[in-house]
Amino acid sequence: MVRHSLKLAGFAGLMLAASAAMAADSIKITVNGMVCAFCAQGIEKRLSKLPTTQHVFVDLKNRLVAVEAKPGQKFDTRVVREEIENAGYEVAKIEEVSQSVAEIRAAQTHSK
Repeated sequence: MVRHSLKLAGFAGLMLAASAAMAADSIKITVNGMVCAFCAQGIEKRLSKLPTTQHVFVDLKNRLVAVEAKPGQKFDTRVVREEIENAGYEVAKIEEVSQSVAEIRAAQTHSK
């Protein structure tokens, strides 16, 4: 019985490690100055062109931009900040998160 419990605990640990490894590397950005769909589209287009970007989600109402990195890559938040500021917007906050853009989008949709 103890041996079975140890195997189960080991399996659970491996599953936890695997899920952490599969967690998306994303950033959530609060952006001031986005006032219309054209603004949101411009930011989405600029960030989509970055070589590390896999997905982008812009929530205009909440001034939120979420960007997910391609597997195995991480963002240089300085570069992301520069892209947004060079487009004419103010970055109020950048936060690294382990959620995917799909998870962030779903959370924003459910909170409305």
